[in-house]
Amino acid sequence: MADLTCVALPDRALLSVAGEEAAGFLDALVSNSVAGLERGQAAYAALLSPQGKFLHDFFVIPDLQSQGLLLDVAAERLPDLQRRLTMYRLRAKVSISVVEGFRCYGLFGNRQPDIDNPLFFPDPRLAQMGWRLWQPASALPPLPLADFVAYEAHRIALGVPDGARDIEIDKGLLLENHFEALHGVDFRKGCYIGQELTARTKYRGLVKKQLSRVQGTQPLPPSGTPITANGQEAGQLRSVSGSIGLALLRLDAVSQDLDAAGVALTAQRPDYAGPIPEAKT
Repeated sequence: MADLTCVALPDRALLSVAGEEAAGFLDALVSNSVAGLERGQAAYAALLSPQGKFLHDFFVIPDLQSQGLLLDVAAERLPDLQRRLTMYRLRAKVSISVVEGFRCYGLFGNRQPDIDNPLFFPDPRLAQMGWRLWQPASALPPLPLADFVAYEAHRIALGVPDGARDIEIDKGLLLENHFEALHGVDFRKGCYIGQELTARTKYRGLVKKQLSRVQGTQPLPPSGTPITANGQEAGQLRSVSGSIGLALLRLDAVSQDLDAAGVALTAQRPDYAGPIPEAKT
């Protein structure tokens, strides 16, 4: 096996939040602290609804040219995110625009790539996820490219969700999807949109279901397939790669024998997630 794998990520896009108030503007909206980022750093964060439900997740990168920030976002959902941020702009001295002409790559393996680029950074969610690189679309890839399925299998095996592909828009909760363990929420920062529900979920121990890795006895059915335990609904499949996948499951069902459209499953919490959260009295 090669010691470093490089995969193009064509489903990503860049959104610029530029201006002298960019960091303060975004920091007041999203789940993580984004001020003070330096070259080679990134923050993972989410934008929530006022009710505390998931809308978008993204990586925030310092833009050394504009002294603002760049958002590494899901391309198909970029227009909605741009619209929402523009709605919140009001009198803030920021401009919000799409950055064209760049391409994203994901790299992972057992050595760090030797890349000198201000838009090269370690994935802030989990060290094992590797690194991300943005460079002009006209430039050659930093390494020979592997197929995208290699990246998907790597991500799913680690139990890391991928935005709206794994988290239901306007319904999912951050702690159901391990945002604290994945360094995507800061409970010490000031207020942000949707903070109340996220904090209440944590401090009252209200999590009843969470994302798990699942392993099938054969290739798994499509994302969205219901999962049952002893004939009772236990959750739903999310991302799938062959016989492995992610699933949002009731916490009491993780250790049970599971079934998805006739495929027997076993579930395991991601290694990074720690013990099952307990309800607090």
